[in-house]
Amino acid sequence: MKDPNNTRDTVPRRGSPLWSYVVCVTVVGVAALATSLAYLSVGDLRTLVGAPLFWILALLIVSGELKPIITPGSTETTGATVSTTFTFATLIYAGLPTALLLHAIATVATGMLRRRALHRTAFNVGQYTLSFAAAGLVLLMSGVTASPTDPWTPHALDLPTTLLAGVAYFLVNLVLVNAAIALHERTSVLKTMRWNLGLQLLVHSALLGLAPLVVVVMSWSAAFVPLFVLPFIAVYINASVSVSREYQALHDGLTGLPNRKLLIMRTEEALAQARHEAERALTARGRDHEPPRRVGLFLLDLDRFKEVNDTLGHPTGDRLLQLVAHRLTHSVRPGDLVARLGGDEFAVLLPTVRDARGAREVAARLRAALNEPVRLDGMSFDLEASVGIALHPDHAPDFELLLQRADVAMYVAKENRTGVEIYSPDRDRNSPERLGRQGQLRRAIDRRELELFFQPKLFLGNGRPVGMEALLRWRHPQKGLLTPEQFLPIAEQTYLMRGITDFVVDAALTQVARWWKAGLRVQVAINASGRDLLDSALTEMIAAGLLRHEVPPQALQLEITERILMNEPAYAADTVQALAALGIPLSLDDFGTGYSSLVRLKSLPVEEIKIDASFVSRLREAGDDAIIVRSIIDLARTLGLRSVAEGVENPETEHLLRNLGCDAGQGYHFQPPMTAAEATDWLREHVTKLQAPEGAAL
Repeated sequence: MKDPNNTRDTVPRRGSPLWSYVVCVTVVGVAALATSLAYLSVGDLRTLVGAPLFWILALLIVSGELKPIITPGSTETTGATVSTTFTFATLIYAGLPTALLLHAIATVATGMLRRRALHRTAFNVGQYTLSFAAAGLVLLMSGVTASPTDPWTPHALDLPTTLLAGVAYFLVNLVLVNAAIALHERTSVLKTMRWNLGLQLLVHSALLGLAPLVVVVMSWSAAFVPLFVLPFIAVYINASVSVSREYQALHDGLTGLPNRKLLIMRTEEALAQARHEAERALTARGRDHEPPRRVGLFLLDLDRFKEVNDTLGHPTGDRLLQLVAHRLTHSVRPGDLVARLGGDEFAVLLPTVRDARGAREVAARLRAALNEPVRLDGMSFDLEASVGIALHPDHAPDFELLLQRADVAMYVAKENRTGVEIYSPDRDRNSPERLGRQGQLRRAIDRRELELFFQPKLFLGNGRPVGMEALLRWRHPQKGLLTPEQFLPIAEQTYLMRGITDFVVDAALTQVARWWKAGLRVQVAINASGRDLLDSALTEMIAAGLLRHEVPPQALQLEITERILMNEPAYAADTVQALAALGIPLSLDDFGTGYSSLVRLKSLPVEEIKIDASFVSRLREAGDDAIIVRSIIDLARTLGLRSVAEGVENPETEHLLRNLGCDAGQGYHFQPPMTAAEATDWLREHVTKLQAPEGAAL
């Protein structure tokens, strides 16, 4: 049965360790094969062609190679081949060149009939050549020089020699194969050798142990050799029944992917290996060692799959799931495991992953593979999936908790339409820590523990204030001053966000009203979340606040992140247009991270673009970030918008921004966030600069 997770026919990347290893084994093996075949004389070849025995052996070797014995826990790749018995018997009876010739023919024929990749077939030829050559060398050193014209039959005293030859074959073949598997799956050779060493030793002992008996029968009469097929047929039947039962128990019937049971087994193996390596790393104190590896578990759910089933029926949905399974198994790394848990839910196990960033890269590759359009029943589908990621030991110690937390992350990705999310306790509605903080946050709103700080935005040319940005803080009784990143993710998934938005709008308008009445006519910007823009009541809330505090709309500015505005245009459009109609100016925050289109940007009621701090902080490095910043500034100037650089932390960055033509800046270099009282004092010191020329922006 074909393993859908088997990617060994994929050509290794040129120059990679696996590619170099495959080339080396192939070249050395083929050279050894050619050298050995050179020792076949014309008389030997005539004997081979004219002897029925060798045609029988050739047929048995090819048949045995084509149909390996697959036992529970093995695959077509790791199953035992009956050809080993007859090739080793040929080696003993007629010499190494004859054995290598027959087995090379069988390997090439198998590769062609099974449509294996050329590099894999070539490697197998080299691998078997070197393995049997090791056995032939042992026989040669023992004085055995068999050939087709001068065959050799071992006697009782020759059993140690044949035993040593069999051991040499087994060890060389074991190392060559497991080294390739280790490089392919990016794991250690010892780990792959230990995985099924006992089974391999048992099976090869039986296969190689039969070879001397075959030789004795051959020396008596070739007619009796085919009788050895009968016990092998019995083994085939029993093994097939066992494998079929195991396969059905461990695999999904529709896609052929591993099911939950097999996923649990493989995950527990990976977790055990990770714990073993972590313990070994702890004992390596004072010595250089690699950081402990992580085990990653993805939960992947197709978006809107139910619509396909409801519209086109379950047969079409089933074919779509089979296609998804194919794409996933061909998009993961070698050694990773794709499983189907049921319905349109899949899981991907990464037995080893460097860190969260590496896991995200794999998840992004999976989503990109699924995003390719699908055509079924004359219709084209655009597939999308949400992926949740959980890592061991970062997020969970065992499989059940790992799966649960991957599930939490997947639903966060669905709700936020972000595609990929890594588990975060703050977003886990079932997390005791999150539930406790949610209760604390609810009480904080009631007890007025939330507070607005203010940070100025300044024109780079003359230092005149452009406006003030209102920044939310939580004065936690025990933990001190908390920033929004520490509590807003909790609020955004609950009813608490509405209360926080009410507080921010009211507090900002209250403060701006005080400043305007005191003659400090400065614009105050507040941040709007994606949840805020989905709330049609936001515009009504702001309109009522403006009326209540008696301040004009231009006294308030709404900062909206580029990602939200670009990813949710259909949902945010009504709210954005309503705010524009009210006269509220907009600022596009974190610009450069959301891939805005010029057409979309030009159609928005935006007066200001804020360049994301991640680009500004690396401006002095004169790399791609400097080019991005320059491009954004030029774009803003072309569209008639104001450019504001966030995260200006030093004079050098300010100087570079000024030379690039940036209009304004914001950051600790100019002024850190201040309380309302401190901001009032700061504004009074800069009151003369606030008297802007008529028509200038506040």
